Amino acid sequence: MPMNIYERRKTARRIFESAVESVLPGRLITGSVVLQDNELHIHDAVHSLQPGRKVHVFGSGKASVGMARSLLPILKAQVAGGIIVTSQMTDDDLSPLLVVEGSHPVPDEKSVRGAELLINGLSQLERDDFFIYLLSGGSSALIEKPLKSITLVEMQETTRLLLKHSVPIQKINAIRKHLSMVKGGRLGQYTEASGAVLVISDVIGDDLSVIGSGPFYYDTASYQQCREILEREGIWDKVSPGVRSIISNGIAGNIPETPKKIKDSIHHYLLGTNRIALDKACLTAEAAGLNCYIRTASLAGEAREVAKDLVSLAMHVSKDHEPYKPPVCLLFGGETTVNVHGAGKGGRNQELALAALAEIGQQENILLLSGGTDGIDGDSSAAGAIADSGFFMEGFRQGLSIAHFLDDNNSNAFFQAVGGLLETGPTGTNVMDITLLIIDKEDL
Repeated sequence: MPMNIYERRKTARRIFESAVESVLPGRLITGSVVLQDNELHIHDAVHSLQPGRKVHVFGSGKASVGMARSLLPILKAQVAGGIIVTSQMTDDDLSPLLVVEGSHPVPDEKSVRGAELLINGLSQLERDDFFIYLLSGGSSALIEKPLKSITLVEMQETTRLLLKHSVPIQKINAIRKHLSMVKGGRLGQYTEASGAVLVISDVIGDDLSVIGSGPFYYDTASYQQCREILEREGIWDKVSPGVRSIISNGIAGNIPETPKKIKDSIHHYLLGTNRIALDKACLTAEAAGLNCYIRTASLAGEAREVAKDLVSLAMHVSKDHEPYKPPVCLLFGGETTVNVHGAGKGGRNQELALAALAEIGQQENILLLSGGTDGIDGDSSAAGAIADSGFFMEGFRQGLSIAHFLDDNNSNAFFQAVGGLLETGPTGTNVMDITLLIIDKEDL
């Protein structure tokens, strides 16, 4: 028997919430890190610590505080101290760690201070020391120190330009690495100590050179590629003369390239991924009586176009029961983009949901939910939104034009009015977005 519309919404939220819970920092750290005497076990690897040497802890990203909170009880008295740069301050006592706030999604003076503290802390370590770095999404903005020939304002303007033109995060990070003293492996060059970088991935493909702009990893991009990206996006002439000068000098060999090989003394461990979250979501959907299939962990593209494709698939499944038989939940992980033309509030998940709502219309057995696992979508306080026939009809009752709200990129206001917002608050983790479709049996 089909669910009613309220049961379907409740089930969708439960599926999403279970996915987020599976990649919370505490769960990931305690399941991956063990300290026994002077041996630190991370996954299947073992790091032997020098007798009498404590572990230094550093970190940056939206999940860094949660990761540190779970790591400290494991290390106990073995913690020497360190620096954590986060997007939101905490009331938790994480001593002996110093917690400071950076800025996201555009770096500011707080981000520079955070980067300088990390540089100073890492620089003071000796060869026999060992450090753990807790890396997660948001680090690209939370820690920043521009190369000396450009100002922070120039870096900010470049970041805003890239974001406004919906440049994919991999390309944004390629450019930011080449303007920065801490990205693209450059932060790792400040220390002689050995270390382990524990990573929660927020990028498609879990590329370690992209996550947080790879502060300890090698960089695959070049200054030449940076120029090509800016030219292709039509913003080479819009970035500041200082930025163009750095890139041109880099191409000419007057500025050293970012590191092109990883340091043997620093090891990376991938703890949390979008796929882990999708796997848990699928189990929750099946427990709710739905057939479940993970379609992809690499969903990308313009949010409105992706929405049309997803709803088209759902309509086909609903009508022909192919290639899946209802009741079914289809899961998609990844990160779409939005071309911003209006002055409204929202984010890629709410925009995707609103575009999907226009396609779903009065089709009663289809629901789409799209949300960011960090609990924050764009410039709003919502994680995303839910689209179904009930919210479509409520918008119609209020005389709201979906097309108008899409034109103004104002998806948040629409869903506030009809009640479809997905609000979780900041979750303390970040493994990109999860979009799900529920195609129920039609009520005959």
